[in-house]
Amino acid sequence: MTASTPRRHGFIVSWLLWTAGFLAFPIAGVAGRTVAGRVDSPIAALVGGLIAGAVIGAGQWLVSRGRLRAAPWILATALGMGLGLLLGATIVGFQTSLADLVVMGAVSGLMLGVAQTLALPAQTKRRWWWAAAMPLLWALGWTVTTLAGIPVDEQFTIFGASGAVTFSALSGLLLHGLLPARSTPAGTAPVDAAVMSNS
Repeated sequence: MTASTPRRHGFIVSWLLWTAGFLAFPIAGVAGRTVAGRVDSPIAALVGGLIAGAVIGAGQWLVSRGRLRAAPWILATALGMGLGLLLGATIVGFQTSLADLVVMGAVSGLMLGVAQTLALPAQTKRRWWWAAAMPLLWALGWTVTTLAGIPVDEQFTIFGASGAVTFSALSGLLLHGLLPARSTPAGTAPVDAAVMSNS
């Protein structure tokens, strides 16, 4: 076994868990839709975004392997998504063409990215890369969902499972490069020996 084997294994496990967190997205969509209905008004966008964001934030925290702090991350995700969906959906007049959803996604991702960046642990390296990536990845999520034939004209609060898998897989790669490793018990190897433990 080479010295890099534990690090590679730790990366694979962390990435797979984060990617599996895409399951929080459809749950968030159902929750947002149940509470706020279709995203066809500013109030529906704000409330639906807050609810969906809280669910997504909680899901991401659960699959982060202890590298994210629960309360700041969940709150930031809820607020960022609520305000982002409100602003993005309003800018495009609550329309659901591919172009409209790309713009809405980019605006939502911008607000979400800034909020989540501020909630990242203090030891996070190059934290603003996260904020820069979120508009692109959020727009990509809506693009994949639309091209997959999901009836986006029903004005969902969040993109579907196909977009969520794409988003989670790509954002997981970025997160691995930014976040410190999860701490481990004394006498065991850290998940990534190249960075300092966060906990």
